[in-house]
Amino acid sequence: MADAGYLTIGKVVRKLQEQYPDLSVSKVRYLEDEGLLTPSRTPGGYRLYSSRDIQRLETILYLQKTKFLPLSVIKDELDGKPGRSEGYEGTSEKDEPLTGEHITPELERELHPIDRMPEVAGVNIALVRKLADCGLIRLVRSPAGRDLVRGSDLKLICTCAELTRYGIEPKNLRQYVAAANRETPMFEQALASLSRHQGESESERMLRREMTLDRMIALTGSVRSTLIKRELTGDSPNAQG
Repeated sequence: MADAGYLTIGKVVRKLQEQYPDLSVSKVRYLEDEGLLTPSRTPGGYRLYSSRDIQRLETILYLQKTKFLPLSVIKDELDGKPGRSEGYEGTSEKDEPLTGEHITPELERELHPIDRMPEVAGVNIALVRKLADCGLIRLVRSPAGRDLVRGSDLKLICTCAELTRYGIEPKNLRQYVAAANRETPMFEQALASLSRHQGESESERMLRREMTLDRMIALTGSVRSTLIKRELTGDSPNAQG
């Protein structure tokens, strides 16, 4: 048989899912669309993966998982164009901060397939799903049934990824979702009390409102951090003398 020793896309996914739980048929198809995989096809159009195709897929998944390399860099490496990965060598090191500085305004304005999170944000897909399960972000479902990530959540995702390096997991951050829900009415009330300045345009009022909110959040954040530090250093009024 011409397809002896070849696997269909579904069997490939099942074969590798134990090692890469986030792997899906849609992700493999996306890698094909990006030119990283070129499986053979049956006369009926069904994909058939050889052992070499599967090995290439495993290499792609490994580099995404351990190095967080963009797909374009991975493609060059696999196609025998070394060198571009040198600038990314440190992205998987434990002491390398995930500041989100690489998140551009353009990326923040877009929706991104969850399968592209290793390339776009430098974080693995499993973490993004955990953040969604814990309510820290909300995924958007595309008309085609794909899970999409809001660009406005990318920096938060990077921050949460950095926290996992200290043992603080998404489930530990649920308390901040509850805290945000409790505190939102306080900020809404404070913002509602702002009087409109004479001659102020609507855009100017909105800008002043935004700046005021940023300042209030910074101040309350300072109160919170001071209280936590006080508890941890034993300076709390409740600490035993």
